[in-house]
Amino acid sequence: MGGQITLLANRTIWKGVSMDMNGKTVMITGASRGIGAAAARMFATAGANVALLARSEAEIGALAGEIGAAALAIRCDVADYGAVLAAVETTAAHFGGVDVFIGNAGMIDPIGDLATIDPEAWGRSIDVNLKGVFNGMRAVMPVMETAGGGTIITISSGAASHALEGWSAYCSGKAGAAMLLRCADQEGRNKGLRIMGLSPGTVATEMQKVIKASGVGPVAKLEWGDHIPPEWVGKALIWMCSSAADAHLGEELSLRDEVLCATIGLQ
Repeated sequence: MGGQITLLANRTIWKGVSMDMNGKTVMITGASRGIGAAAARMFATAGANVALLARSEAEIGALAGEIGAAALAIRCDVADYGAVLAAVETTAAHFGGVDVFIGNAGMIDPIGDLATIDPEAWGRSIDVNLKGVFNGMRAVMPVMETAGGGTIITISSGAASHALEGWSAYCSGKAGAAMLLRCADQEGRNKGLRIMGLSPGTVATEMQKVIKASGVGPVAKLEWGDHIPPEWVGKALIWMCSSAADAHLGEELSLRDEVLCATIGLQ
C-alpha cells in the first residue's frame, strides 16, 4: 500500500482526484498520538485547520506547535459532554466553523475475563468508546446542521462485529458506536451531514503494544510488521471527506477491503 500522492501548494491529488481541504476545519479527538496525530498532520498538509483534542495537554500542545497557526490544541476528555461541547464552541469561534469531526479517541483497556474484570474500568471504557462518540456527535451536529452540512467519521474496529476473548468492553463499545453512526446518518443525511465509520484493521500505534503485552487473544500474537502505519488511515480519512465517498454514507468502511483500498489509492 501507499498510493501516489502529489502535493501542490495546499492541494492533494490522489489518482487524479482533487483532495483539497483548503479552508476546512477538522476536529480530531484522541489527537495526541497514533492515528489521531498522523491524521492531524495529513489534514494540515492538505490545507485544513485542525483542532486537536486529547487529555494529554503537553502532547497536543507540542503537535500544534509543530503544525503551526493552522492547529489549535484543546484539552478534552471525550467522556465529559460539557468538555466536548466547549471544545466544539471554541473551535467554531476560533476557525469560523467545523466542517469535519473525526471521533478517534478510544481505549483498549481493560482486557480480561468478564468474571474477574474491574466493573469501574469496564464502565470507563464504555464512557470513552461509546459515550465519547455520542458526545462528539451531540455537540457538533447542531453546528453542522446550522451551517448546512459537514462530515462526521468515527474510527471503528473489526471488534464491532466480532467477539474477542478478553475484549468485552472494547467490543461492546465499538458495536454500540457502529449502531450510533447508523442512527446519526438516518437523522442527519437529509440535513446535509455525511456520516460514516472507518475500520482500519490493526494499526502500528501504542494500543498494539498494550494488546501485545496482555498476551490475550489472536491480535496479541501479531508482530509489529503485521500492522499498517497510521498514515494510511489518515489518507483514507481525507478521501472519505471528498464526494468520492458519498456512496458510503451511513456505512463502516474497512481497510481490509482490497477493492476499497485500491479505490482510495492505498496500494
